[in-house]
Amino acid sequence: MRDVIIVGGGPAGLNAALILGRCRRDVLLCDAGTPRNAVAARTWGVFTRDGTPPFEMRARAQADLARYGTVERREIAVTEARRDGTGFAVTLADGTVETTRKLILATGLHQALPSVDGFETYWGHGVHACPYCDGYENRDRALVVYAHGAAAKGMALELTVWSRDVTLCTDAHPTTLSAHDRARLERQGVAVIETAIRRLEGDGRQPDRIVFADGTERPCHAVFLMPMPCDPSELITQLGCDLTRKGVVPTGEYETTNVPGLFVAGDASRRVQFAVVAAAEGAMAAFAANTELLREDVA
Repeated sequence: MRDVIIVGGGPAGLNAALILGRCRRDVLLCDAGTPRNAVAARTWGVFTRDGTPPFEMRARAQADLARYGTVERREIAVTEARRDGTGFAVTLADGTVETTRKLILATGLHQALPSVDGFETYWGHGVHACPYCDGYENRDRALVVYAHGAAAKGMALELTVWSRDVTLCTDAHPTTLSAHDRARLERQGVAVIETAIRRLEGDGRQPDRIVFADGTERPCHAVFLMPMPCDPSELITQLGCDLTRKGVVPTGEYETTNVPGLFVAGDASRRVQFAVVAAAEGAMAAFAANTELLREDVA
C-alpha cells in the first residue's frame, strides 16, 4: 500500500509530489497527459517562470521529481477510485489496481465552451477564460466579454483594467443588468450588445471580429468568457465528494474534503484558477496528507 497516490500531473499534482518526496513518502503520481492548458502558448503569473510554455514547465517539474527515489510517476489515466477499508483503491487504464492510505485528486476541470462557431477554433489563442492570465498580452485592443446573468456587469468592468475598448456580449441570453448597471458600464466606455452571436471570425491564428445574427459586426482581438460550468472528474463523483453548483469541490483547511483521507487540489477546488495557486494548493494538500500519515504512524 502506497502512502499517497496523486491523480493529475499539473501544477497541483506535481508540487504535491515534490513536497511528499521531500517527506520521504512512498508516492505514485498518475498523469494522463491531457492538461487543460495544453492549448496555451505560455503560462503567465508564476514568479521566476513568467511566460514559460506549459509543457516546458511540466518537464522541469518532472525532472525535479527524479531526484526523489520514493516518488514514482506514470503516464497513465486513472479510471476508477473507491474506498478500500481505511484507505483507497484506484484502477489504472491498464487494469492495474493500486492501493493507498491517502489520495490527492489534482485532476483539474474540463473546460466547457459556449456553442458559438469559432470559439473552439480560437480557444487558447483568442478565446480565454482568465483575464489575469491573458489580459496583459491583449492590452489596449478590442476585447469582448462573453457573459450574461449576474456575472456580466462585474466581468465587463474587470476587463477595463486591460483595455478601454470593451464590449459586453450577452448572446441573447437573459441578463440582470439594471438601469444603474447600464449607466455605470456606459460611463466606463463599455458597449453592451444583446444580439445573438453568429460566429467569431479571424485569420485562423487570431480572431478579428464578432459577427452577429443580424449581420452586424464588431472588432474583436480577444474574447474573455464568464466562468462556465465545468464537469468534475468522474473520480470525484465516484468517491462521493460534495460539489458546489459550479461543479467544484468545496475544500476545507489544507484542501481536505468531506471524504476522510481524500484531498482535492488545483482547479477542481477553487474559482481562482491560477497555475501558481494550484501549485500552492498541491503543497498544502501534501502537508496535510503527511501530517495525517505521521499521526497514524506514531499513534
